[in-house]
Amino acid sequence: MDFSRLQQGLPCAFDDAHSIQLICQDDLAEIVEMLDNPKVSLYLFFAPAPAEVYTAFFSPIIDNTRTAITSAQWPEHPTFILRDQDHRFMGMLGITRNMMLPGNFDVGYQLPEHAWHQGIATRGCQFLTQLAFEQLGAHKVCADCYGNNIGSARVLEKNGFVQEGRQAGFYQLNHGVDDRVLFGMTRAQFAARQSRSTC
Repeated sequence: MDFSRLQQGLPCAFDDAHSIQLICQDDLAEIVEMLDNPKVSLYLFFAPAPAEVYTAFFSPIIDNTRTAITSAQWPEHPTFILRDQDHRFMGMLGITRNMMLPGNFDVGYQLPEHAWHQGIATRGCQFLTQLAFEQLGAHKVCADCYGNNIGSARVLEKNGFVQEGRQAGFYQLNHGVDDRVLFGMTRAQFAARQSRSTC
């Protein structure tokens, strides 16, 4: 991955069939459309929501990204858009900094329904983890998912994340409750995984 090119806001090859680029204003409508799909929002605590809520959340991220690109810096919360060779929207990847704990990051990914079951989330999680540790100076990267979101849990486990905890009945749903499952990876765990992959 050409991180330097990506940091400049330019598209880069993500894999043989997809490109990746930092978020921009033109992406917002497709993000909202994705999050409005009940199948996508099933395991998202922040969706569905009115378009105005999404706009209020993503607009500062887009503005910060635009400023960071002009300053040759990574945005405060790097957010990336995936597209296929026909420029079709294929998902969103994000890293959130913990403002009170420098070096601590959370990663997340959301894909539209047409992008499921293609391994994109697994590769996206791998990309975010690599970026956090190799570019952003992370010492700890975390993620969480609903207890019933088996697919997301598998993505994290395949990328070396370790289940570190479970908060029972954390999410209140229309049909009951679900647990929140906590995953994490330390810099030492990332380094050990990288070392094994090069052997």
